[in-house]
Amino acid sequence: MDKKILVANWKMNPQTAREARVLFDAMINVGRLKNIETVICPPYPFLPIFGSPKSIKLGGQDIFWEPQGAFTGEISGKMLKNLGCEYVILGHSERRQFLGETDETVNLKLKMALKENLTPIFCIGEREGEEMSDIVENQLKQGLADIGKNQIEKIVIAYEPVWAISTGVQAKPCLPDDALSAAVFIRKILTGLFGKYLGGKIRIIYGGSVDSGNAAGYLKQTQMVGVLVGGASLDPQEFSKIANSLNNLA
Repeated sequence: MDKKILVANWKMNPQTAREARVLFDAMINVGRLKNIETVICPPYPFLPIFGSPKSIKLGGQDIFWEPQGAFTGEISGKMLKNLGCEYVILGHSERRQFLGETDETVNLKLKMALKENLTPIFCIGEREGEEMSDIVENQLKQGLADIGKNQIEKIVIAYEPVWAISTGVQAKPCLPDDALSAAVFIRKILTGLFGKYLGGKIRIIYGGSVDSGNAAGYLKQTQMVGVLVGGASLDPQEFSKIANSLNNLA
């Protein structure tokens, strides 16, 4: 059985290295669960303090599309690799909203992540009032443009409807039926782009107000293989409950 994927996106939290270390240490046991792969994506300054953990994978929250150079404030894929990262979140809605990220720049970053042998967690999803199919199809087709068939299987697609993200003003959880509809549609687009075999193998996970009460339900009812957790990943007890609920799935 393939492992479920549990991704913790700490975003711009916590505020000190000591707090980050305490939070990370409280999650170590989660990494020992045999049926899940746990990925923690902290702010960049905290990556060096975690060393090379054996039971938990490290990830970055973004990279730049060039390998090096005069790009103030950016971080390269190679830098993340040298800090022990195996994953990187790309295209998150908060970066699209606040930092002007586009499907075209996400595409460049995906290509760089693959070049540096990082596993991209490619975030897609619609805003309140937008048509899911139109937005998601466009994000997939533009974001995955010119990605080779020999590379596509490495990418993890994270469906995270913006209106469901826990930090939103009017956030509300996505119903499993709606998440299922999105998963089926995403699979249809992927199959059209990369063929039935590869399109069926690309991993899809869910994000948006994930907690211990709904995490397992998304996987059982949508055939997704994991979750991307935001706010709840800053609470070690809640994160542990989420992890155990996924680990116990058949």
